[in-house]
Amino acid sequence: MAASVVISIPDGEGALALKKENKREKKHKHDLRKVIHSFKVGTALVLVSLLYLLDPLFGHVGENAMWAIMTVVVIFEFFAGATLSKGLNRGIGTILGGGLGCLAAALAEEVGGIGNAIVVGASVFIFAAAATYARLIPRIKKRYDYGALIFILTFNLVVVSGIRAEKVMVLARERLSTIAMGFAICIFISLLVFPIWASDELHDSMASKFQDLARALEGCLEEYFGFINEKENQQPSTANFASCKSILNSKAKDESLANFAKWEPWHGKFGLSYPWGKYLQIGEHLREIAATILSLKGSLQSPRQPPTTMRETFKEPCEAVGLLLAPTLRELGESVLKMRRCHAEASILPKLKSMRVELNSVMSPSKLGPIENGGFAVATFVFMLMEMVEKVEELAKEVEELGKLADFRTQLALICPTKQ
Repeated sequence: MAASVVISIPDGEGALALKKENKREKKHKHDLRKVIHSFKVGTALVLVSLLYLLDPLFGHVGENAMWAIMTVVVIFEFFAGATLSKGLNRGIGTILGGGLGCLAAALAEEVGGIGNAIVVGASVFIFAAAATYARLIPRIKKRYDYGALIFILTFNLVVVSGIRAEKVMVLARERLSTIAMGFAICIFISLLVFPIWASDELHDSMASKFQDLARALEGCLEEYFGFINEKENQQPSTANFASCKSILNSKAKDESLANFAKWEPWHGKFGLSYPWGKYLQIGEHLREIAATILSLKGSLQSPRQPPTTMRETFKEPCEAVGLLLAPTLRELGESVLKMRRCHAEASILPKLKSMRVELNSVMSPSKLGPIENGGFAVATFVFMLMEMVEKVEELAKEVEELGKLADFRTQLALICPTKQ
């Protein structure tokens, strides 16, 4: 008889201590970045306030220095990509809104009389309605919503000011120059002084999700086949289901980080046109796997559990799935984190397909037994494991495609061998 397969993972107290340690480390790192960001914002405001504090500078820009201060307050964000995105959106929106506003104001001044009010009203209605409609288009709203908002604001400020066209041009030029000063200060500090990259955050968080899912799956299988007594059942769960819920709710954050990362310049290991969209696709697959693990949680907590003898029959093949899927998830996570090609078709997919065939053979009526004896509960559990194997197969293909698009390294690694 084949020896029983045992998944080696930390005990309850060890896993809990490790989890707390990792959580403290992440919190400390995030708190440090928040302190750095706060100092950077304070420094930017001090520099831009020199336009008011120094008489030579104030004599050049006058009261328009307030627009530079407002620019720093509004566009300086936590991530460098977010700052660059809002800064460029504000600049483009200001230039377009101010330019078209000056033309509309000049046309209204040329018409004169009652036609002046008609031209102003018509131009405000047309451009405001068009820009507002554009903000509702998903692709524009995702990346250029702030720019469209600034366009509407600037256009209306210029057109409805009611002053002469010559003065409008001078005022627009002066305000644009002070906005450019504030933007330049923000970009200089955000990109060159301890930059906080959205691309690094997305890359690291995506890789850590693989590890979280692997731990959750191992803990889930250990609980299901642990045969622990009623007293031990009251101990804290070793399965990290909280991380699965966090992954399920991470879509909005991932999309936001990917959007900011697309604005960031070439830095470190991330070049121009890096395939951040592929990270979002991988995130979708990770959320599907997290949802499946949470479904397994339902099997753990179900009041109708199969007999111990029946669970013993399926213990070995199901734990073999855990021994394959958990290291596979860690391997894929390491591939993403270290940007190393893993060649899933050669080293991962054949094993997953073989495991899927083995689980299919387990799902036979003779082994499951009658429904009233708990066969339905076991069949549900095994079916969800089969579904998870299929999802990990799709995930492995996505990671391999990411490696090709991002030109990951192809050097040999211990847990991710390349094709010889």
